[in-house]
Amino acid sequence: MQIQLDQLLPVPLKDKILQRKSGIWNENIVFNPGSFVKIKAPSGTGKTTLVHYLYNIRNDYTGKVLVNGKPWSDYGRNEIALLRQQQLSVIFQDLRLFEQLTALENIELKRVMIPQPYCTPERVQEMAARLNVTHVLHQSSKTLSYGERQRIAIIRALVQPFEWLLMDEPFSHLDEENTRRAAALIAEECSARKAGFILTDLDDDQHFAYNVLYQL
Repeated sequence: MQIQLDQLLPVPLKDKILQRKSGIWNENIVFNPGSFVKIKAPSGTGKTTLVHYLYNIRNDYTGKVLVNGKPWSDYGRNEIALLRQQQLSVIFQDLRLFEQLTALENIELKRVMIPQPYCTPERVQEMAARLNVTHVLHQSSKTLSYGERQRIAIIRALVQPFEWLLMDEPFSHLDEENTRRAAALIAEECSARKAGFILTDLDDDQHFAYNVLYQL
């Protein structure tokens, strides 16, 4: 699955962006399958906006986001749903857990989305143990700390099949040890699937062996 940006420019940030040099906005970019991509940017320059465009939940932009050579606007609703089930997973900055459900129920919603789940229940338990959240799996999501929620959101994103994983500041509320554990799990899962990821963050880091670095 190839993702391309063709002169992509967010309408709400257009004037601000055109006053500065960006390595992403208003450029022609190709994200090659299997690449580990880091996009570094200060607050207010459109990190979350970019992730929303890539996942096709916002379209207030000029230019194009192309998936396998075809712009999002040319895909039908069912095609988009299938891509999100099989090829494109996401960790939102605001996490988007359902608070009325337990942590495990949030994970299970994504795991059983397809007829033959990619991960077994046993693998979910292994991931939870790796990220030190086994003890909160049966708690209501609204009772969890933000760091616990973030780790649950990471597991939820990993239990489905994907060729690209989109991550918007995925470790923002984790300490150094939990960040190390989460990054290792993500790298292992992506490598095992020959999948790539696109990660946005504020600062430089050594969490992954990135193939490509961009400044937003």
